[in-house]
Amino acid sequence: MKCVVIGGGEVAERKVARLLECGANVVLVGKTITRELEAMKREGRIDHIPDDYRSDYIEGAFLVIGATDRDEINEEIYLDSKERNILVNIVDDPERCQFIVPSQVRRGDLLISISTGGKSPALARRLRENLEGKYGHEYKILLDIMGRLRGKIIARGSSSEANKIVFESVLDTDILRYIREGDWNRVRETVRDLTGEDIGSIQ
Repeated sequence: MKCVVIGGGEVAERKVARLLECGANVVLVGKTITRELEAMKREGRIDHIPDDYRSDYIEGAFLVIGATDRDEINEEIYLDSKERNILVNIVDDPERCQFIVPSQVRRGDLLISISTGGKSPALARRLRENLEGKYGHEYKILLDIMGRLRGKIIARGSSSEANKIVFESVLDTDILRYIREGDWNRVRETVRDLTGEDIGSIQ
């Protein structure tokens, strides 16, 4: 699935990363790109056209994202995509979007999505930044632990209600604080005391 991103800044970088997570074949168009995008290019994860936008660069695309800071170019991208029946999203411009890409906070398998229905990308961005500060790497580790526990506890054959009580008892402790502090012995002890299960190595 060919997806084209026009632009080379931090916004384009985030859009490219999201598309790669979805398994897209990403073509990036832009003369100047960030270091992270350069790294993706070197690793062969994206194709890069080091040029200004031209309509032929979007031929055959499934979707196009315009992430430039020039309104006239974004308008051109929008019109060219519509003419070719290609889904188009012009970043921070709801009137020129045929689909919305929610802001996201990802911590491993934990995914928090924020959408304002296109009414305020600035608010969605502010909420994402706030959530990034609130939900740190410790939530990835906690989710990994809970995932391991789930298989072990369900295998016991107890009722769903009984299992729910066990899971919530773990979440009601200071386990997040222990994870933040890197006190892995306390983490393991907490889980073992409440569930009788050994979660093994952590991190």
